[in-house]
Amino acid sequence: MKSPIFAAALTATALTGAVIMPVTPAHAQFGGVVFDPSNYAQNVLTAARTLQQINNQIQSLQNEASMLTNMAKHLQRLDFSSLTQLTRSMQRIDTLMNQAEGIAFDLTSTEAALREQFPDVFDTAMTSDQMLAAAQAQWQAAKQGYRQTMRVQAQVVENVQADSGLLAELVSQSQSASGSLQVSQATNQLIALSTKQQLQIQQMMAAQYRADAIERARQQQAMDAAREQTKRFIGTATAYTRP
Repeated sequence: MKSPIFAAALTATALTGAVIMPVTPAHAQFGGVVFDPSNYAQNVLTAARTLQQINNQIQSLQNEASMLTNMAKHLQRLDFSSLTQLTRSMQRIDTLMNQAEGIAFDLTSTEAALREQFPDVFDTAMTSDQMLAAAQAQWQAAKQGYRQTMRVQAQVVENVQADSGLLAELVSQSQSASGSLQVSQATNQLIALSTKQQLQIQQMMAAQYRADAIERARQQQAMDAAREQTKRFIGTATAYTRP
């Protein structure tokens, strides 16, 4: 027996022409799984944020690796040294300076040689032969001084010619340096080369000034000796008076 409610529903359906379909729950429509759009969107957003964080961490690690690589390059030593060549060049000049004859480049030896060869007061008691021997010694000292200057100048010229190749090599090393340490080392060697050349010039000037000083002292002694010889030749005024 049909209930009055069901009968009334059938009558209303017949009058309106609508079709009655059974109502099925949502979980029955999708095989027991309920789809929640808001929850799905939240899950997608969370996954995107997580992926972005992972990408940021990867980028940070890559930056740190690049920084460590650059630090390693900056700390890499320059595989080139000009110290040996610079030292040898200076040693050759030092050897020439130490071989100075006559008046050496030594304070004690210089003072002793000056007192012996170029006294402050001319010794008027010397004989003519002694004056001649002193003049020859002084002339020999002046000649040796100029010879020494020429040898030092020749060595400096040779060193400068060799330095041109070294300079080109140092510039090349500086330009191809891969880190700050290599750049600094190449720069230091360039400064050392410049300092060495300045020292060479100073030594060459010392040799030249020494030779000039000896020559001026020789000329002064020669003038003193000439005056004494003239005085002896002329004699006193009484030698030319009549008895």
